[in-house]
Amino acid sequence: MAHLIAFNKPMNVLSQFTDGEGRATLSDYIQIPGVYAAGRLDYDSEGLLLLTDTGALQHQIASPRSGMTKTYWVQVEGKITDAALEQLRMGVLLKDGPTTMAEAEHLEPPAVWERNPPVRFRANIPTSWLALTISEGRNRQVRRMTAAVGFPTLRLIRVRIGPWHIEHLQPGDYREMQINLPAKPARRPRKRT
Repeated sequence: MAHLIAFNKPMNVLSQFTDGEGRATLSDYIQIPGVYAAGRLDYDSEGLLLLTDTGALQHQIASPRSGMTKTYWVQVEGKITDAALEQLRMGVLLKDGPTTMAEAEHLEPPAVWERNPPVRFRANIPTSWLALTISEGRNRQVRRMTAAVGFPTLRLIRVRIGPWHIEHLQPGDYREMQINLPAKPARRPRKRT
């Protein structure tokens, strides 16, 4: 059994337990010994961050090789077009190479918590939302993808990692779970020659 924590990371909180610069960290919200973040979520992003006490589960969640998908609700500057969504689906070229195919859909403005600090709006520029699901985990990838298709990200909320969803967690809240890990396959003995 592995201990798994689903945490709704607020904006401007580091995805680690310590910081030498006085910024908010996971230790300001979670006082459970022996758990570590399985992957990261940018300081200026919000939403689901998973923590576990088991290295194998941490690796399964965080490793790009596992192919575990992550879904984000993204508020962008401007009215996102069907053409831009199609570009995101097909993959976009970033400075560190092309992204893999993604799922990208229009999203009605979701009923989510107020952000602190709030998103700065410009009266003459509309905003829109999309749901974006990726299986990679490059540095600031979602922000770079939306910018590459002409729609800079204003707000980024991760709502799902693999089978785990943020559900009704408010910023700073977490839910604890116990997860059964699959048994490791037995190793076959090597034949001696």
